[in-house]
Amino acid sequence: MPAVLPQYMGYDRTIAVFSPDGRLFQVEYAKEAVKKGTTSVGLVFKNGIILGTIRQIMKLIVPNAIEKLFKVDEHIGTVAAGLLADARILVNQLMVKAQINRITYEEPIGIWSLAKTLGDRMQLSTLYAGLRPFGVSFLIGGVDSTGPHLIEADPSGMLYEWKAYAIGKGGTIANKMFRDKHRDNLDEKGALKLMISIIKKTEKTPNLLKALEIAVIREEDKKFHKLTEGQIKKLL
Repeated sequence: MPAVLPQYMGYDRTIAVFSPDGRLFQVEYAKEAVKKGTTSVGLVFKNGIILGTIRQIMKLIVPNAIEKLFKVDEHIGTVAAGLLADARILVNQLMVKAQINRITYEEPIGIWSLAKTLGDRMQLSTLYAGLRPFGVSFLIGGVDSTGPHLIEADPSGMLYEWKAYAIGKGGTIANKMFRDKHRDNLDEKGALKLMISIIKKTEKTPNLLKALEIAVIREEDKKFHKLTEGQIKKLL
C-alpha cells in the first residue's frame, strides 16, 4: 500500500470522509488485515463446492479452539481470513438470518440472499464516524435451487462471485494457480487434489493434517459435510 502523505493524515483517521483522490484509508487498512490471515480457499466443481482453510497451530493450544470454517446452514458454509473475532460475530448474524428464513418461508435461504445480508452489514461499517470496518473477508459457498455458488465478501461490503478464489496471505499465489489449473468440468476428486496442492504451495505449516479444514457441499443432497482427519489424511 502507498505511504500516507502528511496532507492526507486527517482522512487517515476517520472512516466517514473520502481523501481528495477518492480513497477510504480505513477500508484499505482492513483489507491489509485480511492479507495477514492464513489462506482460505473455495472452488466450484461440476457437482458442488469445496471450502478449505488452514488454522494456526500453536504449542499447547487445542486445534479446534480456532475456528475459520463455519457451517452457516445445512447447505451453506463459509471460510474467513483476517480478524477471527470479527468473523465470529458476523457468522452468528448469518446463522440467525438463515434460520429466520427457514421459519418464515419454510425453505432454505438462497446463497446470494445470505451473501447480500453479509455485504450490507459490512458496508454499513464504512459509513459512520466512530465505527471501523470489519477486518475480515469471507468466502461463502453453498448449493441452492440455482446450483452451487462461491461468493467473496470483502471489508468494503463488495460481493463477487467466483468459480475458484482464495483470500488471506497466500491469496495472490493461490489465485494465480487457480487461473492456470481450474477447469469447469473438475470432479470432486480432482477439485480436492487441486485445493490441497494449492494450500501446500501457499502455507508452510509443520502439521498440515491438524491445521487443514475442508468441507464439501454436493448438489445431490445439498448438505454441508466437513471432512474428518482420517479422510484428510488419505488425501494428503
